[in-house]
Amino acid sequence: MNAPIARPWLFDQPDQDPRTATGARLRWGVIATGGIAATVTRDLELLADAQLYAVSSRSQAAADAFAADYGFARAYGDRDGVPGYEHLLADDAVDVVYVATPHAQHHAIAKAALMAGKHVLCEKALTVNAREAAELIDLARANGLFLMEAMWSRFLPAMQRAFEIAASGEIGGVQWVGADLGFPAPYSPTSRLWAPRDGGGALLDITIYPLLWALGTLGFPQTVTATGFVNDDGVDAQNALTLGYHHGAQAQLTSSLLAHGPRTATVAGNKGFLQSLGSINNPRELLVRVGFDDPRTEQFTTVGRGYSYELREVTRCIQQGLTESPVMPLQDSLDTMRLFDGVRAQLGVSYPNDVQVR
Repeated sequence: MNAPIARPWLFDQPDQDPRTATGARLRWGVIATGGIAATVTRDLELLADAQLYAVSSRSQAAADAFAADYGFARAYGDRDGVPGYEHLLADDAVDVVYVATPHAQHHAIAKAALMAGKHVLCEKALTVNAREAAELIDLARANGLFLMEAMWSRFLPAMQRAFEIAASGEIGGVQWVGADLGFPAPYSPTSRLWAPRDGGGALLDITIYPLLWALGTLGFPQTVTATGFVNDDGVDAQNALTLGYHHGAQAQLTSSLLAHGPRTATVAGNKGFLQSLGSINNPRELLVRVGFDDPRTEQFTTVGRGYSYELREVTRCIQQGLTESPVMPLQDSLDTMRLFDGVRAQLGVSYPNDVQVR
């Protein structure tokens, strides 16, 4: 029987309202003005100890519009050959930045932020490869700055409860995990989902969600077998991973940019199982069945769109002088990028960022 998951996956105070202040107010800078930046900013507004201070974009007009919509005090666009985010990073009033650009830009921008003395929350995936992730982690630690990958689902009440059930022994030792996530993404060679230069493909964008269910209930695997469809641009449009563990457990994970799927997760133990109801990245119900007993369901609500929980964790950690989250440690982000590097090697997927510029 496998050992239960490590306690760091779980909050010490799972019922805390993420809107409630935990310390001094932090002044936030948001880098980029796309869809995910807008969604996260709406949840950032809910935190009593967060100030929407600065936003940057390549376009001054886009930065101005975003600032007006959400009440940011400063807006920075590209000017005099200097990117807008560098102007934002030069603002001494900014305490922490949220990096919301496409994957391939994460390393350069997060590195610049850390070198400017800013704490960093970087959208998932942290980088496009393990080499970039290791460099950011080393830089953050050397400078005593907070860094975290924005794996928001890991902090949701339903996810935390699923990990707790799996660790409790109620369903016995976990032997098998299955999870899928997919949607048909309209193809465009310039879309961030399909462009190799942006780190496009299913792996970095959505595989991280099915993987979360395996990592949170079984931990990191000893073996990974990957298959998938790689299109003519060299982007994985669909992939399937089988994770193997020394104690015999397995996980089957499917991700697709080609087809709708049920978006479910099942965690099966030798005494029972649990299943997610609702999309696996933001489940609203958990079904638990022990043996052949009648199942029970547990229902969950989230504050805002669900990003407020990771934002509270970042805020709390910085206020307490921590340089990484005990719930989302940097080693997990690095190990995930190493796992993904291995998957890409099996699929034959590479990114321009893989070529190190000297």
